[in-house]
Amino acid sequence: MAEAADTVVRELTPHVEIRRVVVLVNPASGSVGPRAVGEVEAIMAEYPCEAEVISLEGHRIDAQIETALASGPDVLFVLAGDGTARAVASRAGPKGPLVAPLPGGTMNMLPKALYGTADWKLALRKALEEGAPQCVSGGTVQGEDFYCAAILGSPALWAPAREAMRSGKLSLAWAYGRRALRRAFTGRLRFSLDGAAKAKTEALVLISPMISRALDEPVGLEAAAMDPSDTGQAFRLAATALFSDWRQDPSVTTRPARKIEVWARSKIPAVIDGEPTLLPHETKVTFIPKAFQALAPHPPAAEDSV
Repeated sequence: MAEAADTVVRELTPHVEIRRVVVLVNPASGSVGPRAVGEVEAIMAEYPCEAEVISLEGHRIDAQIETALASGPDVLFVLAGDGTARAVASRAGPKGPLVAPLPGGTMNMLPKALYGTADWKLALRKALEEGAPQCVSGGTVQGEDFYCAAILGSPALWAPAREAMRSGKLSLAWAYGRRALRRAFTGRLRFSLDGAAKAKTEALVLISPMISRALDEPVGLEAAAMDPSDTGQAFRLAATALFSDWRQDPSVTTRPARKIEVWARSKIPAVIDGEPTLLPHETKVTFIPKAFQALAPHPPAAEDSV
């Protein structure tokens, strides 16, 4: 009896009915850790809903995601890396269950935009207690969906160095920085917005309406052309891109766009929602007005957002 009396029962959000929850946890990812499954189970025990916590396992991740979606939860939480969160949101789509991507990766761009925190426990409680359905728009590039931003061009090479510095991995940051210096300004991008005439730029940043300061309505991606004059300016822009009001910089011009075409002489370095990648030398980006439904406080918290 004493054990039952000590149990804390918290109230769920009044904005949507939550009866069954599935939480996908990747203990090997970013800031998650081996104790996360037990910690999630302890938190979920405080709420009056059925909860299933699944530990993701390497080569089985894709199958586990499909099984979780097929089980028909009201909400699917994802405590894993940025790539896994994007994969779940993409597969859920606008008609799937509500998706709540918790900050378990490296850059955590999407969770920060939705919950305003890098603390996954706080984000989990915010979603459960204050969450409401929120339609998230985004973009797709080479079959990869993104919901915050895509940085295309040589300044994107600075992103891994920046994150290594944040993690205290100085030797790795130095290696990434040297690679970025070698690749910087070896070729400009050509791009076209919604079929307009081609233009040239050092880097193109495509930002979703969810986090754009320039767009009040989801009419397209905010396309920002960045033209730094030298390596030092490129580093400054890359270090602050998406995390400060760099649009006031005279080397940056912005406008909304729904279809973006990009060309380069070689493969294009890019960062897609925090994930470094290389894109083909001819790349197309398309705006997705209704990508998926998130469970998040509405409006999104402003802290740490762009």
